[in-house]
Amino acid sequence: MTATHSLALRAADPRSPTEQRSVTLQFDDNVLLAALHGEHDRHLARIEQVLGVRLASRGNRIAISGGADRTTMAEAALLALWKRLEQGQHVGTAEVEAALRLAEGAAEQGEPRLPLADLPAIRTRKGAIAPRSPAQAAYIEMLARREMVFGVGPAGTGKTYLAVAQGVALLQSGRVDRIVLSRPAVEAGERLGFLPGDMKEKVDPYLRPLYDALHDMLPGEQVKRRIDAGEIEIAPLAFMRGRTLAHAYCILDEAQNTTPAQIKMFLTRMGEGSRMVVTGDPTQVDLPAGQPSGLAEALRILEGVDGIGVARFAERDVVRHPLVARIVAAYGRADDQNRAKKERYGTGK
Repeated sequence: MTATHSLALRAADPRSPTEQRSVTLQFDDNVLLAALHGEHDRHLARIEQVLGVRLASRGNRIAISGGADRTTMAEAALLALWKRLEQGQHVGTAEVEAALRLAEGAAEQGEPRLPLADLPAIRTRKGAIAPRSPAQAAYIEMLARREMVFGVGPAGTGKTYLAVAQGVALLQSGRVDRIVLSRPAVEAGERLGFLPGDMKEKVDPYLRPLYDALHDMLPGEQVKRRIDAGEIEIAPLAFMRGRTLAHAYCILDEAQNTTPAQIKMFLTRMGEGSRMVVTGDPTQVDLPAGQPSGLAEALRILEGVDGIGVARFAERDVVRHPLVARIVAAYGRADDQNRAKKERYGTGK
């Protein structure tokens, strides 16, 4: 262990309802310690800002002081970041934000099942992809254990990205023969017939997010080679009808834009040795007015069925730019207000 710590409890500040706690962590590698601090100590400053603790650095030690719970969160975050550095992994702003989300989530749930630094990761040949929120950690675990998983929640929570990463890991390890990535070709009221080009050129813009995720996991030439060989297939949902997908890892993305018949068709393509992941955001349905979402119906019918897992993400699990989380939250509040108005007027109040 290259980080040691000492602990002291102080009497509670009479102005604070919580017990105060101080911890000192000692690190034995000054090069890694500089990376832990960040340029101009920005990583430490961010931890102080988010958790409301005080971090004091002297030599190879960092002292943490503040409310007992918050001090414990800061300690867990720093040790998780330190382990990343020991393993030769990068620590930047995104990793600090992830460590803070995980530390706060573990505190809310009581004692974490694993130390933050030992949470499940998806291991591809390009490296390990670690969770950046408690919901992502549960999702990764679910992807490893269940044959069919639904990932449901707002944009930016990593639902599709992690599903693609798990598919690539299984393909590279030989546990599946191919990856099948699909999306319904429905976006913001546009129709394929009005787009220029042949069928591939018409549907490629809808499938671009899936291509982008693949290129994050695999070198570009390998993506092309595997697509040409049929090991990776990216196709609109309509192309799935009548097929049986055996020994495949299948992802249906943007499932909120499927009809009940379409999603049932996709789910029943599952063959021997296959796994399926269905992702979507029920708040962003682009189907025609009055058309029910297949995702909502499937969740209602299938939740609790043996072998099926449902991972639910919330606004706090958004792992893109912090502003994205605030945008999602603002739209969520607006939707709640609109629903409340409709209910009030609908009941005559």
